[in-house]
Amino acid sequence: MNTTPLFHLAFPVHDLAAARNFYGELLGCPEGRSADSWIDFDFFGHQIVAHLAHGKSAPAAHNPVDGDDVPVPHFGVILSMADWRVLAERLRAAGTSFVIEPHVRFEGQVGEQATMFFMDPSGNALEIKAFDDLGQVFAH
Repeated sequence: MNTTPLFHLAFPVHDLAAARNFYGELLGCPEGRSADSWIDFDFFGHQIVAHLAHGKSAPAAHNPVDGDDVPVPHFGVILSMADWRVLAERLRAAGTSFVIEPHVRFEGQVGEQATMFFMDPSGNALEIKAFDDLGQVFAH
């Protein structure tokens, strides 16, 4: 199993069809899961997510993902499940204020993942996630 951390980036777009054409068709990035407000892409082995967010500089854009109100934009990393648990406990012990508490989303479904969101001191949203099976990162 590959234990190299994978990069994850979510970013705002004004038109999902244009994003699908640019990233999927022009750049050749395979599409993963999607909904009415977001699309996952395999960006050269890393996960990027185009989120529909009108007003590119909107600081408080959010989209619903499996019952969570996910901040857009955010960035992060995909860790092993063991490393994710260690980091979650370290952040809790440090009194971190989570935007979204550490938990499992898409439980029992394709793409099941552990996730947590918190802000850096400058207000940038970070998501740290983990999968029991890294083969599920781009599954849909």
